[in-house]
Amino acid sequence: MDSKSVISANNVSIFQHNKCILKDVNFEINEGEFVYLIGKTGSGKSSLLKTLYADLPAKEGEFNIAGYDLRKIKRNEIPMLRRKIGIVFQDFQLLYDRSVEDNLSFVLDATGWKDKVAISKRIDEVLMQVGLPHKRKSMPHQLSGGEQQSIAIARALLNDPTLILADEPTGNLDPETTNDIMDLLRDISAKGKTIFMATHNYNLILKYPSRIIKCDEGTVINMRINS
Repeated sequence: MDSKSVISANNVSIFQHNKCILKDVNFEINEGEFVYLIGKTGSGKSSLLKTLYADLPAKEGEFNIAGYDLRKIKRNEIPMLRRKIGIVFQDFQLLYDRSVEDNLSFVLDATGWKDKVAISKRIDEVLMQVGLPHKRKSMPHQLSGGEQQSIAIARALLNDPTLILADEPTGNLDPETTNDIMDLLRDISAKGKTIFMATHNYNLILKYPSRIIKCDEGTVINMRINS
């Protein structure tokens, strides 16, 4: 895999419960790119994303992500792979019984951080990055949907990942808040992070044009939208 390539798929097949969901999968995403993943419901988008973080097996071909070979990855290597991938979900997936600070420290604790001073500093850094340092002590229910998604993005940034996978990150948000989240994600990408974002929102793609990968008829198609 090229040193600038974050994801590289060559003739890959993706399976769920021994059923082939996608075959002849060929695409590459390089460092710092912002790429959309589109396709109808049931076309294989979620299966592709799950394969990228080793929740589903990749079979046949060659599939590399963030320096790991998904065809050969061992179970004990999966946590290390996932430290290199930040994941943002449509429904935020915050822990609603604890504060923003505790949501973020929970992830750092779980990924091996021990130094409380370093943990506190890293939380400050990611909250500054998403523009919400003043929400550190807030509970999730005190935040708007856009703020909750911004905290979810901060959580994805904690371990300085090589790649951010965003699965319909604006799906539960109103249009104005959607624009705010897109501006944030585009800014993060402009600073060098690779972002692979699944979306159904074609207006979003027109407003923020970028390269497109489409799941269609059991495979993936590389597309480009005119900017």
